Amino acid sequence: MLEFAPKIAQQLNIKEKQVIAVLKLNDEGATIPFIARYRKDQHDNLDEMIIQQIIQLSQQLKELEDRKATIIKSITEQNKMTDELLKKIQDCEQLNSLEDIYLPYKPKRKTKAQTARENGLEPLSDFLLLQSNQSIHEEAVKYMNDKITSIDEALQGARDIIAENINENAELRERLRNLFAKEAILSSAVYDDKKEVGIKYKDYFESKELAKNAPSHRILAIFRGYAEGILKMDIHPEAENALAIIEKMYVKNNSESGLQVAKACKESYTRLLKPSLELDYKLQLKNKADDEAIQVFATNLKQLLLSSPLGSKHILAIDPGYRTGCKVVCIDQKGDLKESSLIYIHEKNRMQEAEHIIRTLVQQFAIECFAIGDGTAGRETEKFIKSLQLNLPIYLVNEDGASIYSASEVAREEFPDKDITVRGAISIGRRLMDPLAELVKIDPKSIGVGQYQHDVNQFKLKQQLDSTVESCVNAVGVNLNTASKQLLSYVSGIGPTLAQNIIDYRKENGRFQNRTELKKVARLGDKAYEQAAGFLRIIDGKNILDSSAVHPENYALVEQMAADLKTDIKNLIGNESLLKEIKTSAYTNVGSYTLKDILNELKKPGLDPRGEIETFEFANIFSIEEVYVGMVLPGVVTNLTKFGAFVDIGVKQDGLVHISEIAHKYIKDPAEVLKLNDKVQVKVLEVDITRKRILLSIKQTQEHTPTNRTHTPKSKPVERNMQDALADLKNKFGK
Repeated sequence: MLEFAPKIAQQLNIKEKQVIAVLKLNDEGATIPFIARYRKDQHDNLDEMIIQQIIQLSQQLKELEDRKATIIKSITEQNKMTDELLKKIQDCEQLNSLEDIYLPYKPKRKTKAQTARENGLEPLSDFLLLQSNQSIHEEAVKYMNDKITSIDEALQGARDIIAENINENAELRERLRNLFAKEAILSSAVYDDKKEVGIKYKDYFESKELAKNAPSHRILAIFRGYAEGILKMDIHPEAENALAIIEKMYVKNNSESGLQVAKACKESYTRLLKPSLELDYKLQLKNKADDEAIQVFATNLKQLLLSSPLGSKHILAIDPGYRTGCKVVCIDQKGDLKESSLIYIHEKNRMQEAEHIIRTLVQQFAIECFAIGDGTAGRETEKFIKSLQLNLPIYLVNEDGASIYSASEVAREEFPDKDITVRGAISIGRRLMDPLAELVKIDPKSIGVGQYQHDVNQFKLKQQLDSTVESCVNAVGVNLNTASKQLLSYVSGIGPTLAQNIIDYRKENGRFQNRTELKKVARLGDKAYEQAAGFLRIIDGKNILDSSAVHPENYALVEQMAADLKTDIKNLIGNESLLKEIKTSAYTNVGSYTLKDILNELKKPGLDPRGEIETFEFANIFSIEEVYVGMVLPGVVTNLTKFGAFVDIGVKQDGLVHISEIAHKYIKDPAEVLKLNDKVQVKVLEVDITRKRILLSIKQTQEHTPTNRTHTPKSKPVERNMQDALADLKNKFGK
């Protein structure tokens, strides 16, 4: 992989030695979180994103080189390799271009051109390509025989050969690829008999736009409609422009032969080039849309996973419901279930009973706060708890995926004798306590912060989401003595098997006393220990550094620092005045980045990078029927897409803030100014009770101070922006 370092460095605009350092560490089995956190001095402080890009690019380049080797072998075995061709292959840097070079030599099914060659028509095709003024009919008649019975058949066969040669011209294909990239039109139309069943795709029943400018969510919507058999789809430039490029390369004049060559050009484009290039460009466009959608999902997931935790509290959690009642659980500071119950707050004759149960549980288990699922009946349950005037904080908790967890094997292992509704309530309470620790138990796709997640490449989606979860888990750190198997499996160097072995060790031997004890876990060798140790925390263990992010490989350095200051490590930690006395120049055996990280960690060991949780109050409304145009309401951002932000205003249906209604300044992406769980004020612009849709504005609640600009981007009228917003709502939620 090291041979790719110069190309990667140039592409990412970083130093070659940085790339080499990352690739070496990756080859040695180091994980991205470990490389980013504990080997900064080797790669000069690259962040996780760049490190991931380096590794991905090296893999792509390796695949390209492997393909080159296969192609070279194939052409060589055909005895058709030349020095010029070999150089072309070796210098090629794009897979599509490489396949274009290989196309004439690629084994293929019998074609029209091959049949024509077998019938002896190749000399006629050569004659036509000369485009002389000689009679084509006089020439064609020479090739008539028992298989070629007419002049038209002879000319058609000659054109078939020319058409195939045109199709296999690598230089021409490259020019046409560029034309597709610049000028291809993405168009869609509905099948006549699908208008009713495909009404949610109404905005794409007849649409056209420049493909390169189409946003990912529209591309994916059209592709979905196409896959469902609702929409027809085409992606290609104007045929005249493509033919002009082909004819410029092949047609010399307007002679009889020239007209035959022009006809062959059109046949080649229509029958061979266009279908092939359109398919390639469709894949390219889909991949680009996939990558963008996956990145949006990953960004949202990261923000959700890093939501502020409440921390260790005695929590009463409620999974609300109407007919089946509200499931109530009490969990202790470790997240263990202490009691479960069921209350009915929507039946007047059972309200008193519900109140008695809640008051009793609050007192019996020293409850410190309430966690209420924000789904069906969530606001009504919140209203009921508030009416009890218990003066305890109430948190509405996002319950997306809680039902998935409650029916999962993980939940059955944790609570084999509990109903799935009880498991769901426990999950809601634990999410409030520590969102990250609980959400890792659920397939990230089920968490509900993505866009078109079922339409994108599932392998790439899983890779990216797993990488995101791994990044978040290691950024926060994991309590070795309390973490679940699922949480441990995302720790650098661990994985599911070692995670289970750690759980088994805890069951047999009790809590870990120090990090070194990890080496006693079955199959956890030196490499896994090196990768994992710094991300695992032991609270109140034998070594105070085990509760920090200082890696065990640097414990001796910290001990030396304390000895040089004539103190001990316990006195050094958190003592900023003492830490300022450390002369960093005295410790040359470690790099400057490592030294800086160690000192920062000693100031606040084990600091959770997540912020503190805040309580939030919705307005006193509970259904969409109570929402009217012009209202200004508090809300919480629940999802971000490229076209806007979805905001929960406490009425079951999230409203959409179109990108044009987020800020007074021009933004390309809502993520420039918003993130998940942001608390915002919104103004209601439109309410559609029948279809349960709400359009909102953030910027209309804010004072607008005009600023001087050198460039004012073109913007659509508000009416058009609202049409876009409605279309995007249809794509997300259907009819």
